[in-house]
Amino acid sequence: MNNTARTLLVIGYVWPEPNSSAAGGHLLSLMRLFQSNGWQIHFASPAARGEHECDLTEEGISSSEIALNCSSFDTFVAELNPTAVLFDRFMMEEQFGWRVEQACPAALRILDMEDFHSLRQARHEAVKKGQNYREADLFTEKAQREVAAIFRCDLSLVISEFERDLLVSSYQVPEELLVWCPFLLEPFTGRTPAYSEREHLISIGNFRHAPNWDAVLWLKREIWPKIRRELSEVELHVYGAYPPPKAMQLHQPREGFLIKGWAEDSRAVMARARLCVAPLRFGAGLKGKLTEAMLCGTPSVTTPVGAEGIQGSLPWPGALAEEPKEFARQVVALYRDEREWQLRQTCGYELLEQRFHREKIGRRVLEQVESCLRNLQSHRRRNFIGQMLQHQTMKATQYMSQWIEAKNRQK
Repeated sequence: MNNTARTLLVIGYVWPEPNSSAAGGHLLSLMRLFQSNGWQIHFASPAARGEHECDLTEEGISSSEIALNCSSFDTFVAELNPTAVLFDRFMMEEQFGWRVEQACPAALRILDMEDFHSLRQARHEAVKKGQNYREADLFTEKAQREVAAIFRCDLSLVISEFERDLLVSSYQVPEELLVWCPFLLEPFTGRTPAYSEREHLISIGNFRHAPNWDAVLWLKREIWPKIRRELSEVELHVYGAYPPPKAMQLHQPREGFLIKGWAEDSRAVMARARLCVAPLRFGAGLKGKLTEAMLCGTPSVTTPVGAEGIQGSLPWPGALAEEPKEFARQVVALYRDEREWQLRQTCGYELLEQRFHREKIGRRVLEQVESCLRNLQSHRRRNFIGQMLQHQTMKATQYMSQWIEAKNRQK
């Protein structure tokens, strides 16, 4: 098949905001990857438009607004007749997967997980209960839905090796259904500000994302007072899109705790900081703030959850800690030690080169997509569980959606 004739339909959970969240940046990088290989990209979403969404037209990407529980999508997707459909998170596969399967059965169906939502939820529940997360906590109704979507799709893009291995070992998902696709990043080039040219700490993350809000609260209540006692002239600058009023109430200039809100240029503010702090107590996927810190030459202090899936067997470009006292100690030590700071900065550059090189990862991902396209029928025959779920589970979803549509017409 000629690459120029290929079309990828991306069904987004939200309109991409690459400057607001790592998920938005990753989705845009995926669209660019296919586009660079000759694919035409069409983006569609049932979500309301976002305040900070990117201009897809400038990217050469066409777009459409679509509706939930509406047969108008059937006509839309049939006329578009895409070569492949990428669902942004499992909720979009639940909503539109059965419609794609009926209208365009030959289209390759790809799930972009972004992160393993069930894992994030299980860890969140453990934190709220004040207990350690256990693997047994993973087997929830949400996990059943998420894993079912993985089986129904031809391929699923998994952003973290840890999550890929978890899907195989705990849920018996066949490896041939999973594609490891971490962030697609440019290798480091150029100069970033030196240690002596930087000051203060930065914490950054979309306030609508529960792990980020929890981290800000933990910083304010448990960690920052300990840091401030040792570094009395240092400030903590907290950036993030969509800060709610309760976040702005934490703004305390006299304590050096500053809520800055949305950063129009996140790399610029990251590059001015001496350290990035990310005390994440729960979460999943990869943390874009930490890879962006590496790109900016900014060492980071985070938790094992924050570092998960990023470093592999390489040294962390900063420090890791789980308890407030140790977290604060690591921040203070690294902030003061120029030699160690420079060493950790170099670790970040090496990590980016070895694990997040855009061309190397992109080539491997596209090869797996091409292989699946060439052997789609045999690939689907080997995935009998997926066929079964497509037949049974999606029937219930289909009938519910059609019932909602009929009810809406009566209003």
